[in-house]
Amino acid sequence: MKKIVTFDFDGTLTTKDTLLVFIRYACGFWAFVVGFLRYSPLLVLMKLGLYPNYKVKQKVFSYFFKGMKLEVFDTLCQRFAQDNHHLLRPQGIEAMNQAFSDGAEVMIVSASIDNWVKPFFENLSNQNNRSILILGTQIEVKDGLLTGRFLTKNCYGQEKVNRIMALYPHRENYHLTAYGDSRGDKELLAFADESHYKPFRA
Repeated sequence: MKKIVTFDFDGTLTTKDTLLVFIRYACGFWAFVVGFLRYSPLLVLMKLGLYPNYKVKQKVFSYFFKGMKLEVFDTLCQRFAQDNHHLLRPQGIEAMNQAFSDGAEVMIVSASIDNWVKPFFENLSNQNNRSILILGTQIEVKDGLLTGRFLTKNCYGQEKVNRIMALYPHRENYHLTAYGDSRGDKELLAFADESHYKPFRA
């Protein structure tokens, strides 16, 4: 039977939420502060469950990155991964290597943007001579510029299950192991044959 092992990114494989760290890295401290003060009421409502997570995330992303050239954004993503490799949890990387050794297909299923998640794992893919599939939130680009909107649904909650099922609809044909750490992973952890909640915390 085929083996598939999925990992959440933020908080599971990393020690911090990379959206916030990336915005500060790409835009600078004061721009980061001003932007989040502007959206703090919506962020509070989101934490209280009174405003959808994906709407807040898209509004914040649009504020900071709408109109940026894709090539500039991708360069920032590459540099961000290079300069922040320390955010990865060593135990998480060990688990990914073990999954490769066991012959599993390895996926990262994350609400974070694909563009900055993928560069964190290019070396790991090269070392194992196998690609890591990234199922994240994708951004919309028109005429080479970021529109500020998401091309896909925010890869959070049930959407994580939906994305896997879109690729592998015949659930009986594979054994699924999932690693996660938050409310956004609840549905995927329940869907998996084997689940690990907050597995890499010291």
